[in-house]
Amino acid sequence: MSTRKYLFYVSQNYSFAILRPLQTAIRARGEQVKWFLSGNEVNLDYLKVDEDRLMSIKDVMSYSPDATFVPGNNVPHFIPGFKVAVFHGFNVEKRSNTRGHFNIRGHFDLYCTQGPNTTETFAKLSKKLQHFSVKETGWPAIDPLYDFSEQQAGVRPTVLLCSTFSKQLSCAETVFETVKKLSATQRWRWIVQFHPKMAASTVDKYKAIQGEHLTFVETDNVIPLLQQADVMVCDTSSVLSMFLLLSKPVVTFKNSNPKTHLIDIDDVEKLEKSIEFALSKPNPLMASIEHFVSETHPYKDGQSSQRVLAAVDELMQGKNLPAKRKPLNLLRNFKVRKKLNYWRW
Repeated sequence: MSTRKYLFYVSQNYSFAILRPLQTAIRARGEQVKWFLSGNEVNLDYLKVDEDRLMSIKDVMSYSPDATFVPGNNVPHFIPGFKVAVFHGFNVEKRSNTRGHFNIRGHFDLYCTQGPNTTETFAKLSKKLQHFSVKETGWPAIDPLYDFSEQQAGVRPTVLLCSTFSKQLSCAETVFETVKKLSATQRWRWIVQFHPKMAASTVDKYKAIQGEHLTFVETDNVIPLLQQADVMVCDTSSVLSMFLLLSKPVVTFKNSNPKTHLIDIDDVEKLEKSIEFALSKPNPLMASIEHFVSETHPYKDGQSSQRVLAAVDELMQGKNLPAKRKPLNLLRNFKVRKKLNYWRW
């Protein structure tokens, strides 16, 4: 049997950290993987020297992958092979199902779901629409999350501030003065990391208050930051779900769907006391967090990438195939061809 060829289709910087554990699993199998970076929102410097990039869509077509993995919503329909959705984050219910995590655009043959609370809905949609399959695998991005081999214990508790970029949902501007004041007290070490689309003016404000007790970090891999922190301050960003998977508490500001596994506040004056409460790890809160973990991503073995590849193996063996062909999506597919300037049929 010839060596299988895989493609990573990347349009955002967060894709690198999501796909690299999958790349490690592919290479361990002695199989081939190449990267295609699409659009102007991808920082080419994030690609490592040992990662093979295809420079054009023509190169992609010549490569002719057996499967393409996408941590996003779109992928060109004309690329050969199976199209596999591996998601860019967890479902934090910022939008309705039809516009958010469960928006079916007709691009994918397989959705590799993260846990029971996403598998159930995708399975129902698969049964209804019949043009894609579903397999619960866990999320490849989580594979390195439980490896603490390079982590060192800190002297002070560490607070990680993360925020989404949407002005309507972001807490970054609202909590700025309070964070500035709290960092000056030296009680806690602060790490600040934002969504790559965060407004430059907001980023500049936080960079300006960096010092011994607060660090602003720009990275394509948030996992080391999650491991270092003891508590997170956030809003609706899906990164908070990754933090909860480490059984650590999260303080949210005006979360769009606050539940018992979160400490949600609507007044910045409550931030300091809420962080203190989170650091105390009260039993009811921690029990609620553990229930969230069991429903969202119960896999703590670091083997989700292997399960994703096994799910693709099934497709290639003629198992778990969709019952129907994907919809034509003529207008959307035309736009993709126009964007990539590819008109061969």
